[in-house]
Order: sequence, then C-alpha cells, then structure tokens
Amino acid sequence: MDEREQRLLAAARQVDAVAGAQGEVARLAEALVREPGHEATQALLRHLSGLDRNRQDGWVAAASKALTDRLIEYLGALRVRELCGAEERAEEEDPRTLGELLAELDGLVGLAEVKRRVGDLIAYQRVQALRKEAGLKCNKGTLHLAFTGNPGTGKTTVARIVGRIYRRLGLLSRGHFIEASRTDLIAGYQGQTALKVKRVVERAKGGVLFIDEAYSITENDHSDSYGRECLTELTKALEDYRDDLVVIVAGYTEPMNHFFESNPGLRSRFNTFIEFPDYSAAELEAILLAMCAADQYLLAPEAFTLLRPALRQAVREKDGATFANGRLARNLYERLVMNLARRVAKAPYPTRDDLQTITAADCREALPLAPQRASTPRHLVRERLRRRPRR
Repeated sequence: MDEREQRLLAAARQVDAVAGAQGEVARLAEALVREPGHEATQALLRHLSGLDRNRQDGWVAAASKALTDRLIEYLGALRVRELCGAEERAEEEDPRTLGELLAELDGLVGLAEVKRRVGDLIAYQRVQALRKEAGLKCNKGTLHLAFTGNPGTGKTTVARIVGRIYRRLGLLSRGHFIEASRTDLIAGYQGQTALKVKRVVERAKGGVLFIDEAYSITENDHSDSYGRECLTELTKALEDYRDDLVVIVAGYTEPMNHFFESNPGLRSRFNTFIEFPDYSAAELEAILLAMCAADQYLLAPEAFTLLRPALRQAVREKDGATFANGRLARNLYERLVMNLARRVAKAPYPTRDDLQTITAADCREALPLAPQRASTPRHLVRERLRRRPRR
C-alpha cells in the first residue's frame, strides 16, 4: 500500500471517529482502494454528502474536507498511472517489424561493439526459437542485462530497442519499457520497500524494467536497510519472472562492479555485461548532423568548419566520467537552433533558406563547448565528501 492510499484510509477512519459512522466510511474507502472505479468513488462521496447534511458539526466538516482532499490526491495519482499505462500500451503496439527494429539498432551512431554483443544475443534467441520449432531442446537462458559506461552513451535507447526486439522474437508478452530509479523502488518506512518493488515489477512484467544508476540502491553500504530490502526483493523477481521480464541495470562502470558485489546472488542473475564507450569527435559530428537532418536544418559549410575543431577539442579535454557524450551534441544542437531562431525572427521577410540554414554566426554564439559536461555523478560526489579533511 503506497503513501496516498494510507493517507486516504487514515482520513476515512478520522471521519468515522468524529462522526460516529461505525466504520462505514473506512469500509467504503477500503473498497475504493481494492477496486478503484466510478461506482466505488460515487458510493464514498454519497456517504460523505449524507454526513454533511445530517450533522452540521465543525469537526465532522473539517474531517470530511480532509478526506475529500485525500480522495482528490488519490484519484489524481490513479489518473497519472492510467496515462503511464496508455504510454506503455502505445509502446506495446509498435507496428515495426523485427527487420525494422534491427535496422534502427544498426542505424545508431557508433557503438560497434555494443551492436555486436546485442546482435549475438538476438542471433542466439532466434536459433533457440528455430530449435524449438524443430523439436530440439532449447534454452533461452537469462535475458537480464547490465549496461555500464558514462552518461549520454545510448544505454537507455538501446534498452528500449532490445525490449521491442525481444517482443518480436516472442520472448516477452508485451515489450513495453518501464524506467525506475531509487526513489521509485525504496519507501520511507521499514517493510514498505518490498511492496514498492513488487508494484514496479508488476507494471514491468511482460516487458523491460530499466534501472539507471542501479548502484544508488545500495549507496549507504552499512546503514541502508531499505536498500538491502529492495535488493533482496529485486533479486527474487529476477528469478521468479525470468520467463517474461527483462531487467536491465545501468550505470558507471566502477560503482556498478561494487553494486554486483553487494548481494551474493545478484551477479549470477545477469550473464551479459555490455560496456558503452564514450563517443569520438567524429561520432558526435554524426549525431549532430543526424539531429539537424531529422528536423530539416542545414549546417552551412563555414559553420561546420567552426564546429568540427570545437568538438575535437571537447573530446580531447573531456573530464572522464563527467563528459556528456551524446548530451553534448544535443545541447549544442539546441543552442544552434535557438541562435538561428533569434536571428531569423528579426528578419522582415525570411526565406526558406533562412529558416533552415545554421550559419557561422549561430555557431560562434554557441561556442565554446568546454562547459557542456554532464553533472558530477553521485558516487564521485560522495567520494569527494569522504576525502574532505575534517575541521
């Protein structure tokens, strides 16, 4: 039971207490939580309306208003879940064929070794399906994956594509994509974390559960009992639902190694570890050009002459794990487009070329690139704080 449900039921019990309703309000609220819907909501509201009419008591009115506020909060959360479910259904209904999805994977800039490793996984599963059709013994193995590397290297994008490909191969019943972080998995009260993990896993069953910065679950090694509770429940789910759930954990390489050491049974649930390398300057150029082409922008030759050395310098001077990779290209692209818009908005009669051509002047305003870095990762922040001398 999540916090909104708890607050709703607590407010219902308070109304019962001040109105002498013999537990009827709490019963109606519990029915609503068990089976949310229009009828259950109307039944609770009718009962509250009857209490307000029959007893003009200030305490009853205050408790009734508090319950109404909690009801609005709870129903709002349900609506958000419905919208999330609609997004998941849209992803499930992706009409693309296996060939088209493989072409999307192959069309990603760079990541040659990543594509090879994922291609091997897909080839293995396709052969297992053919063996099954031929009446031979087959074993699809463990589908859970670990992606390691710096931010902006395409881990989330590849995870989404893998989910859709697995669905086309018949390995997943739905193929949708659920992304979760520490706050989605860990509760603020003892004993509630396992329930929270179970809810996330239930939403992800049939698809892919992607946990970025997975090591944040166990960031407080010796004092974080909630993290250990989360990891215990997650490790159980990895085994119990292995036939229709793919869990992909991702994050920086070194802390991910520590993450797998934190639970004896965790590493054995993953048999594929894929390292995502940083992008080269040439690959960042290709990403930038692809973004421009997708939105029908053109880089003038003199503009590209300015951008190429700037990208090379950014890669040459990158700061290890804080280098933004693909996000650097995204940030640069957005600055270029904004500079074009600012310039062209002042023109009295802009032409088609004006509206789509990024000039050298637009580039000069977007440079230098040195500040375009990813934020310092949390594990590095913690390490620096530990090393800071005490006063």
